[in-house]
Amino acid sequence: MKKIALAIMTLITAAFIFTSCGDEDDKKNAKDDGTLYLYNWTYYTPDSVLKAFEKEFNCTVKVDTFDSNEVMYAKLKAGAKGYDITFPSQDYTSIMINQGMLQKIDQNKFTNKKNINPDCKKLMTFDPEMEWQVPYYLGMAGIAVNKQKVSNYEKSWNIFARTDLKGHMSMMDDMREVIGDALAYQGLSVNTVDDAKLQAAADLINNQWKPNLVKFDAEGFGKSFAAGDFWVCQGYAEVVFGEVPEEKQDEMIDFFIPKEGGPQYLDSMVILKGAKHYERANDFINFIHRPEIYAMFLDEFRFPGFVNSEADKIRTTTPMYQASEMSGGELKLDVGEDLEKFNEKWETIRFTAD
Repeated sequence: MKKIALAIMTLITAAFIFTSCGDEDDKKNAKDDGTLYLYNWTYYTPDSVLKAFEKEFNCTVKVDTFDSNEVMYAKLKAGAKGYDITFPSQDYTSIMINQGMLQKIDQNKFTNKKNINPDCKKLMTFDPEMEWQVPYYLGMAGIAVNKQKVSNYEKSWNIFARTDLKGHMSMMDDMREVIGDALAYQGLSVNTVDDAKLQAAADLINNQWKPNLVKFDAEGFGKSFAAGDFWVCQGYAEVVFGEVPEEKQDEMIDFFIPKEGGPQYLDSMVILKGAKHYERANDFINFIHRPEIYAMFLDEFRFPGFVNSEADKIRTTTPMYQASEMSGGELKLDVGEDLEKFNEKWETIRFTAD
């Protein structure tokens, strides 16, 4: 999920088109156009939840999407205005707090705070009281294998070293994910910043994994998997399951978290500094964590329900993978200035020929 250099120049010119709707409760506020603007990941906002919120709060929710933390961050840093809530992963949440890009959650409105899993709170080491962020989802990228094309495989990141699958595999266009996978495979922390260890991870990717890949792809791998072009994909389960017809999923998809673990991500809801609909943004965040609403989110995407324990009890679907499968994972953290080390290694991986 990484495209820093190109993203800033491209996204400086991006326009966000505003529309309005009536809201009798907000007529006293001339600046309130009766809307809420979300900037969220693709495949992440159930229409059923949005419609329920719109009906109850007599407003319109507008959603714009991104496919990487870098794209989101670059667009906002380039001056994009108008968004109320965005959904950064933990490492970028930390960055945005430190850079003054956010405003605090109204704790008086966050009455559903009690539904957040205490084990989830422990992961938010820099903001355990959820003053700046409210967790949305804890997950991991894994590997989707087309069982109709590949029948014998080890559930390991090193599946990408298989030369017999060359030309039918992809990994994500995301430096923290891909490099993190290589670090985890080598028994190291996904937040490793030691130069020699990062170089060893880059060498593994360049010499053993990359030669067998069709491409690094953060956007289209789900469609390519569904079409039968990619047989093995590193990525998010919801992207693959979202493209394969439901009646074909069981016979076609084996999605797993590799035995070596890998990067976890904790995506949170945050309110942007300068948000024009601050009160409504707080209402939305609290609304999401009503158990019956969060259960709709879990059922829509078949996510594991780690974040909201009460919702997990009333869900009606079986998740694409179990929360317990993430036990070997490790949360990606803000590595500060050492992020440039990842950038430098990624340049040698992503933008150099085999």
